[in-house]
Amino acid sequence: MTLKIQAYSDFICPFCFLAKGPLDEAVKGKEVEVEWMPFELRPSPAPPIDPWQDPSKLKGWESYIIPTAQQWGVDMKLPRVSPHPYTGLAFEGYHYASEQGKGNDYIAKVFQAFFQEEQDIGSVDVLSRLASQIGLDEEEFREALGSRRYQQAQERALRHAYEEAGITVVPTYIIGDERLQGAVSKEVLEQVITRQLANESSGFSGGLQCKSDGSC
Repeated sequence: MTLKIQAYSDFICPFCFLAKGPLDEAVKGKEVEVEWMPFELRPSPAPPIDPWQDPSKLKGWESYIIPTAQQWGVDMKLPRVSPHPYTGLAFEGYHYASEQGKGNDYIAKVFQAFFQEEQDIGSVDVLSRLASQIGLDEEEFREALGSRRYQQAQERALRHAYEEAGITVVPTYIIGDERLQGAVSKEVLEQVITRQLANESSGFSGGLQCKSDGSC
Protein backbone atom coordinates (compact mmCIF):
# COMPACT_ATOMS: atom_id res chain seq x y z
CA MET A 1 0.00 0.00 0.00
CA THR A 2 1.25 3.49 -0.86
CA LEU A 3 1.90 5.76 2.12
CA LYS A 4 0.44 9.25 1.66
CA ILE A 5 2.21 12.35 2.91
CA GLN A 6 0.37 15.67 3.05
CA ALA A 7 2.90 18.49 3.04
CA TYR A 8 1.45 21.82 4.19
CA SER A 9 3.63 24.75 3.17
CA ASP A 10 3.76 28.33 1.93
CA PHE A 11 6.00 29.58 -0.87
CA ILE A 12 7.41 32.43 1.24
CA CYS A 13 8.24 30.24 4.25
CA PRO A 14 12.03 29.70 4.35
CA PHE A 15 11.75 26.58 6.49
CA CYS A 16 9.35 25.09 3.94
CA PHE A 17 11.99 25.55 1.25
CA LEU A 18 14.69 24.14 3.53
CA ALA A 19 12.52 21.13 4.30
CA LYS A 20 11.70 20.27 0.70
CA GLY A 21 15.13 18.83 -0.13
CA PRO A 22 15.22 16.38 2.78
CA LEU A 23 11.66 15.32 1.99
CA ASP A 24 12.51 14.70 -1.67
CA GLU A 25 15.47 12.57 -0.60
CA ALA A 26 13.56 10.71 2.12
CA VAL A 27 10.83 9.45 -0.21
CA LYS A 28 13.12 8.20 -2.98
CA GLY A 29 12.65 4.51 -3.71
CA LYS A 30 9.73 4.16 -1.30
CA GLU A 31 6.04 3.48 -1.81
CA VAL A 32 5.17 7.05 -0.88
CA GLU A 33 2.98 9.72 -2.49
CA VAL A 34 3.52 13.38 -1.54
CA GLU A 35 0.58 15.78 -1.86
CA TRP A 36 1.44 19.45 -1.42
CA MET A 37 -1.18 21.31 0.59
CA PRO A 38 -1.53 25.11 0.31
CA PHE A 39 -1.14 27.29 3.39
CA GLU A 40 -0.87 31.09 3.41
CA LEU A 41 1.04 32.66 6.29
CA ARG A 42 -0.37 36.10 5.58
CA PRO A 43 -3.38 35.95 3.23
CA SER A 44 -4.61 39.24 1.80
CA PRO A 45 -5.69 41.72 3.16
CA ALA A 46 -3.42 41.15 6.18
CA PRO A 47 -0.22 43.23 6.02
CA PRO A 48 2.39 41.37 3.95
CA ILE A 49 5.57 40.00 5.50
CA ASP A 50 8.61 42.26 5.05
CA PRO A 51 11.71 40.74 6.65
CA TRP A 52 13.94 43.54 5.33
CA GLN A 53 12.05 46.02 7.51
CA ASP A 54 11.83 43.77 10.57
CA PRO A 55 15.06 43.38 12.59
CA SER A 56 13.71 40.34 14.44
CA LYS A 57 13.15 38.46 11.18
CA LEU A 58 16.58 39.44 9.86
CA LYS A 59 18.06 38.10 13.08
CA GLY A 60 16.13 34.87 12.56
CA TRP A 61 17.71 34.47 9.14
CA GLU A 62 21.18 35.01 10.57
CA SER A 63 20.67 32.81 13.63
CA TYR A 64 18.67 29.86 12.28
CA ILE A 65 17.92 29.86 8.56
CA ILE A 66 21.35 30.56 7.09
CA PRO A 67 23.19 28.12 9.42
CA THR A 68 20.64 25.37 8.71
CA ALA A 69 20.87 25.98 4.97
CA GLN A 70 24.65 25.73 5.13
CA GLN A 71 24.49 22.58 7.25
CA TRP A 72 22.06 20.90 4.84
CA GLY A 73 23.82 22.14 1.72
CA VAL A 74 20.83 24.20 0.53
CA ASP A 75 21.49 27.16 -1.77
CA MET A 76 19.07 29.89 -0.70
CA LYS A 77 18.95 33.58 0.09
CA LEU A 78 16.61 36.08 1.69
CA PRO A 79 14.84 37.41 -1.40
CA ARG A 80 15.11 41.14 -1.99
CA VAL A 81 11.43 41.28 -2.84
CA SER A 82 10.13 43.80 -0.35
CA PRO A 83 7.56 43.24 0.98
CA HIS A 84 7.24 39.54 0.28
CA PRO A 85 4.33 38.84 -2.11
CA TYR A 86 1.02 37.33 -1.18
CA THR A 87 0.97 33.70 -2.32
CA GLY A 88 -2.71 33.13 -3.07
CA LEU A 89 -2.24 33.66 -6.80
CA ALA A 90 0.78 31.34 -6.90
CA PHE A 91 -1.32 28.66 -5.25
CA GLU A 92 -4.12 29.19 -7.74
CA GLY A 93 -1.48 28.37 -10.32
CA TYR A 94 -0.63 25.25 -8.35
CA HIS A 95 -4.22 24.01 -8.62
CA TYR A 96 -4.04 24.46 -12.39
CA ALA A 97 -0.66 22.71 -12.56
CA SER A 98 -1.96 19.81 -10.46
CA GLU A 99 -4.82 19.25 -12.88
CA GLN A 100 -2.22 18.97 -15.64
CA GLY A 101 -0.14 16.45 -13.68
CA LYS A 102 2.60 19.02 -13.01
CA GLY A 103 1.85 19.95 -9.40
CA ASN A 104 5.14 18.77 -7.87
CA ASP A 105 7.17 20.33 -10.69
CA TYR A 106 5.35 23.63 -10.16
CA ILE A 107 5.99 23.62 -6.41
CA ALA A 108 9.71 23.07 -6.98
CA LYS A 109 9.91 25.77 -9.66
CA VAL A 110 8.12 28.45 -7.61
CA PHE A 111 10.21 27.75 -4.50
CA GLN A 112 13.37 27.96 -6.59
CA ALA A 113 12.25 31.18 -8.26
CA PHE A 114 11.68 32.88 -4.91
CA PHE A 115 14.46 31.65 -2.64
CA GLN A 116 17.21 31.20 -5.21
CA GLU A 117 16.39 33.64 -8.03
CA GLU A 118 14.62 36.34 -5.97
CA GLN A 119 11.69 36.60 -8.39
CA ASP A 120 8.35 38.18 -7.49
CA ILE A 121 6.08 35.14 -7.31
CA GLY A 122 3.06 37.39 -6.81
CA SER A 123 3.34 38.50 -10.45
CA VAL A 124 1.17 36.88 -13.11
CA ASP A 125 3.94 37.45 -15.66
CA VAL A 126 6.52 35.71 -13.48
CA LEU A 127 4.24 32.81 -12.62
CA SER A 128 3.21 32.33 -16.26
CA ARG A 129 6.83 32.23 -17.35
CA LEU A 130 7.64 29.67 -14.64
CA ALA A 131 4.67 27.56 -15.76
CA SER A 132 5.96 27.51 -19.33
CA GLN A 133 9.36 26.34 -18.07
CA ILE A 134 7.82 23.13 -16.71
CA GLY A 135 5.90 22.42 -19.91
CA LEU A 136 2.56 24.07 -19.16
CA ASP A 137 0.76 26.18 -21.75
CA GLU A 138 1.76 29.75 -20.83
CA GLU A 139 -1.27 31.49 -22.32
CA GLU A 140 -3.76 29.05 -20.85
CA PHE A 141 -2.06 29.35 -17.47
CA ARG A 142 -2.15 33.15 -17.69
CA GLU A 143 -5.85 33.05 -18.56
CA ALA A 144 -6.56 30.76 -15.61
CA LEU A 145 -4.95 33.24 -13.22
CA GLY A 146 -6.49 36.29 -14.89
CA SER A 147 -10.00 34.85 -14.71
CA ARG A 148 -9.41 33.61 -11.13
CA ARG A 149 -10.64 30.21 -12.25
CA TYR A 150 -9.06 28.53 -9.23
CA GLN A 151 -9.84 31.15 -6.59
CA GLN A 152 -12.57 29.03 -4.99
CA ALA A 153 -10.34 25.95 -5.04
CA GLN A 154 -7.70 27.90 -3.12
CA GLU A 155 -10.27 29.21 -0.66
CA ARG A 156 -11.41 25.63 -0.01
CA ALA A 157 -7.80 24.54 0.45
CA LEU A 158 -7.23 27.24 3.04
CA ARG A 159 -10.41 26.41 4.95
CA HIS A 160 -9.26 22.80 5.04
CA ALA A 161 -5.81 23.76 6.33
CA TYR A 162 -6.97 26.28 8.92
CA GLU A 163 -10.20 24.65 10.14
CA GLU A 164 -10.21 20.94 9.33
CA ALA A 165 -6.53 20.05 9.59
CA GLY A 166 -5.82 22.64 12.29
CA ILE A 167 -2.52 23.73 10.73
CA THR A 168 -0.87 26.61 12.63
CA VAL A 169 2.79 26.26 11.58
CA VAL A 170 4.55 25.30 8.37
CA PRO A 171 5.99 23.10 7.20
CA THR A 172 3.67 20.49 8.66
CA TYR A 173 3.71 16.93 7.34
CA ILE A 174 0.94 14.46 7.98
CA ILE A 175 2.58 11.10 7.37
CA GLY A 176 0.11 8.30 7.82
CA ASP A 177 -1.26 8.93 11.30
CA GLU A 178 1.67 11.03 12.51
CA ARG A 179 1.99 14.81 12.39
CA LEU A 180 5.50 16.20 11.97
CA GLN A 181 5.89 19.95 12.39
CA GLY A 182 8.86 21.96 11.20
CA ALA A 183 11.89 21.49 8.99
CA VAL A 184 13.68 18.30 9.96
CA SER A 185 16.47 16.24 8.46
CA LYS A 186 16.19 13.46 5.91
CA GLU A 187 17.02 10.97 8.67
CA VAL A 188 14.11 12.06 10.86
CA LEU A 189 11.72 11.89 7.92
CA GLU A 190 12.97 8.43 6.98
CA GLN A 191 12.39 7.21 10.53
CA VAL A 192 8.77 8.38 10.47
CA ILE A 193 8.17 7.01 6.97
CA THR A 194 9.68 3.65 7.86
CA ARG A 195 7.61 3.50 11.02
CA GLN A 196 4.42 4.32 9.14
CA LEU A 197 5.13 1.82 6.39
CA ALA A 198 5.44 -0.74 9.16
CA ASN A 199 2.21 0.60 10.75
CA GLU A 200 3.95 1.76 13.89
CA SER A 201 3.28 5.23 15.26
CA SER A 202 5.00 7.33 17.93
CA GLY A 203 2.81 10.42 17.75
CA PHE A 204 4.12 13.97 17.29
CA SER A 205 7.54 15.37 16.39
CA GLY A 206 8.74 18.93 15.74
CA GLY A 207 11.43 21.04 14.08
CA LEU A 208 12.11 24.54 12.70
CA GLN A 209 8.93 26.20 11.47
CA CYS A 210 7.08 29.36 10.41
CA LYS A 211 3.98 30.26 12.43
CA SER A 212 0.70 31.60 11.12
CA ASP A 213 1.56 35.07 12.51
CA GLY A 214 4.41 35.20 9.99
CA SER A 215 7.21 34.60 12.50
CA CYS A 216 10.01 32.21 11.55
